[in-house]
Amino acid sequence: MKELTRPRRLAPGARVAVVAPSGPVPEERLQAGLDVLRGWDLEPVAGAHVLDRQPEFGYLAGTDADRAADFQRAWCDPSVDAVLCARGGYGAQRMIDLLDWDALRTAGPKVFVGFSDLTVLHEAIAVRLGLATLYGPMAAGADFLKNARAQEHLRATLFAPETVRTLAWDGAALVPGRARGVTLGGCPSLLATGLGTPHSRSSARGGLLCLEDVGEETYRLDRYLTQLLRCGWLDGVRGVLLGSWEECADPAELRPLLADRLGGLGVPVVEDVGFGHCAGALTVPFGVAAELDADTGTLALAEPALR
Repeated sequence: MKELTRPRRLAPGARVAVVAPSGPVPEERLQAGLDVLRGWDLEPVAGAHVLDRQPEFGYLAGTDADRAADFQRAWCDPSVDAVLCARGGYGAQRMIDLLDWDALRTAGPKVFVGFSDLTVLHEAIAVRLGLATLYGPMAAGADFLKNARAQEHLRATLFAPETVRTLAWDGAALVPGRARGVTLGGCPSLLATGLGTPHSRSSARGGLLCLEDVGEETYRLDRYLTQLLRCGWLDGVRGVLLGSWEECADPAELRPLLADRLGGLGVPVVEDVGFGHCAGALTVPFGVAAELDADTGTLALAEPALR
């Protein structure tokens, strides 16, 4: 797996677009998030449909066409330096085929931030545009609004990425060891759903795979991981980093499943890394070469997440 092109870091005064490719966004949380971004000396601009709700399917932030148009417009606007997602939920895979990927590629590299349902866009941007992305807190998310650690780690990654080249955590090693590879990942529910589509990798070979999810029963996580194993998607993976499993089973129930499904890969596997849906989530760059040390609980990036 090759490293991906890293977009430029942000500077004070940078213009950032906030869009909602997935679920509907509460207005008060959006406004609070925009205020945080202004406090970082950024110029945030919200997508035209960011507060929409699809009338028939209320779990979507507006129609598929409008959500895609907001993303397309933001990415192709030469004055915009970064595209930040407002929240996750569900819906990114419904709009992704409506995007003009040739136009997005022509627009050039931009910073992209999001997590959860935005796993779909992380994969697509890697495959279709060859760009590194940031799996981190979203502009209208509770963690972004209320947790200083999550805010500061994202801010440092955006403005001074050389200061956060090593991620550290207190979690245990399910399988000890060290490994080098290129970071990728997201929610296994979305990675499994994306198999066979033109917007997803055919394999995680050569990668350091970062996995987390929310609100999933243990048997469903078993299903996703088993599907990734059966189709060979996990063949050749170099290491696995497990983040948060909010609203999933108790760790005492979940840990044996993760060990059972991932332990046989013969690579280092670490847990409780502290990214995803947990409080104070770290921002993890995808598409960047790194070294995982499962014994010390560190991920050292070969280069800063952004140029």
